[in-house]
Amino acid sequence: MAKTGIFDSDPTVMPKATELKKELQKLVRLIVDDVDYRTETIDQARDTLCALKELKTKKRSLSLKLHETVSCPEEFKCPLSKELMRDPVILASGQTFDRPYIQRWLKAGNRTCPRTQQVLSHTILTPNHLIREMISQWCRSQGIELPNSVQYINEEGITEADRDHFLSLLKKMSATLPDQTEAAKELRLLTKRMPSFRALFGESRDAIPQLLSPLSESKCENGINPNLQEDVITTLLNLSIHDNNKKLVAETPMVIPLLMDALRSGTIETRSNAAAALFTLSALDSNKEVIGKSGALKPLIDLLDEGHQSAMKDVASAIFNLCITHENKARAVRDGGVSVILKKIMDGVHVDELLAILAMLSTNHRAVEEIGDLGGVSCMLRIIRESTCDRNKENCIAILHTICLSDRTKWKAMREEESTHGTISKLAQDGTARAKRKATGILERLKRTVNLTHTA
Repeated sequence: MAKTGIFDSDPTVMPKATELKKELQKLVRLIVDDVDYRTETIDQARDTLCALKELKTKKRSLSLKLHETVSCPEEFKCPLSKELMRDPVILASGQTFDRPYIQRWLKAGNRTCPRTQQVLSHTILTPNHLIREMISQWCRSQGIELPNSVQYINEEGITEADRDHFLSLLKKMSATLPDQTEAAKELRLLTKRMPSFRALFGESRDAIPQLLSPLSESKCENGINPNLQEDVITTLLNLSIHDNNKKLVAETPMVIPLLMDALRSGTIETRSNAAAALFTLSALDSNKEVIGKSGALKPLIDLLDEGHQSAMKDVASAIFNLCITHENKARAVRDGGVSVILKKIMDGVHVDELLAILAMLSTNHRAVEEIGDLGGVSCMLRIIRESTCDRNKENCIAILHTICLSDRTKWKAMREEESTHGTISKLAQDGTARAKRKATGILERLKRTVNLTHTA
């Protein structure tokens, strides 16, 4: 027999119930595991349990009333759920649906109207206040109490009160500096703690420009408040973590230029978070092209060159992700990436991450020339000889193999290393499968040159 529990039939309840259950689980664990647990913890657990019970009771009562009453008018039913709508919203096609059900449809990757099959020009949902008021009037006439906007919870776990608060914070971003600072700090915290708040930015095309407006205005007036900049850029990073936001964020015209500005100036946390945002956005191939064309690799490489330890990992990750595409490799080489990366490797700074980037860049002919000219061959051979990391050895021998194929003048150094230490031969025997192939390829080439010399 199918379950008829309220948590199964009503998708608006599940997010809040799940949140309460997680909180209860955490509190009970504290009580069980901690010998010196506080009485306040017991009170919090009791309150959470009561809230869970109240939610279940209230929603079940509402559900029973809806099923016991006369059939509601067809225009009040959601075309997807076939039930009375709680939060009617208008889709781009002009059709009205209950918010949690159409959100579920869109979240599944559908980009057509489920009623008309029309391709949607956007996925923004607009509240249908007229229908909601008509439904409220009908419910009152039937003695049914629908949840108000504060009680209502959509599929993402957001109430109408949350949404109103979100919009009020965005409005403050165009107010006075104290209001902007306060709103930016709160948006930073909300988007960090609550994934559902990140999703809210995807509901309106104006949300991200509103968030960024203080930075663009301050840029024109030549005076950006560093704390405000840090909070806005970090909020942008938080938004970028949400997969459905990545394309929207990167393609918003103001975003990449402001991230590039943040890479060059501001607190070190601002600069690091700007790099982290570019890394997160570059997970999409289409965004790699957008970011690369915008010129973001140059300020990333400059920040890498400065060598701030707290920013290095985020910067290296962003450069690595971007340089997966052929066009961005060429841009990174043109912007001085090879010399900066090789110098850091020689200094022993973040060798693992930077060797991976250098190996990727070594498929570019100009990069190979620079590595050879800047002493890269002896550096790579030394790392193979001294390192205990198989991945680093593999990246080094891959770089050397590319140099070996394109620059005969470097064969002498490799031959001398092999003669003195047997470095390449050892790797051909003990390395990873890829390292063995590359090392064997170098040895065969070096051997052929020796044979040709003897023959001559």
